[in-house]
Amino acid sequence: PYVTSSNCSIGGVCTGLGIPPHCLGDIVGVVKAYLTRVGSGGFPTELHNEIGEKLVNVGHEYGVTTGRKRRVGWLDIVMLRYSSMINGFTHLALTKLDVLDDFDEVKIGIAYEMDGMKNYDSFPALDEDLCRLEVEYLTLPGWKSDTSGARNFSELPQNAQNYVRKIEELVGVPVKWIGVGQARDSVIEVC
Repeated sequence: PYVTSSNCSIGGVCTGLGIPPHCLGDIVGVVKAYLTRVGSGGFPTELHNEIGEKLVNVGHEYGVTTGRKRRVGWLDIVMLRYSSMINGFTHLALTKLDVLDDFDEVKIGIAYEMDGMKNYDSFPALDEDLCRLEVEYLTLPGWKSDTSGARNFSELPQNAQNYVRKIEELVGVPVKWIGVGQARDSVIEVC
């Protein structure tokens, strides 16, 4: 909900394409280096400030059909771990890393607090609970350099590499591809 009208879980592959589950191999979770959302609903890491505006503008976060501005926020590891759990990701494809190139620092939502309960690290089942969460963030230094020309992981600035490795560590799934621009060849395959 709030992202697409499509069924984008691994179950959608079987029902939408008619592929039997036993024919599935690797399951790749495609995730932006930050989050976006459309419409209403809970969005714990949503940014209502100049950082959010910068993500919208640099990332061109406007609906293709409607032209409406998307809601944006920091990457939410609790949400991503939940998605990985229900889909069985074997790898991640991290897109739009280049959008974060000019930030002094980047944040990752790593846990929630709800009703005074700290380290609430499971994804809530109810949308109304999403609206009540406070997020605990891990703050990492930004890299303040252009990643769009990188075609190998080693060509990324060290802090960008650290960001990717931290996502892998927190989710427990390796990143296999990193998008660093809009061109078809603006992809790094991580070995």
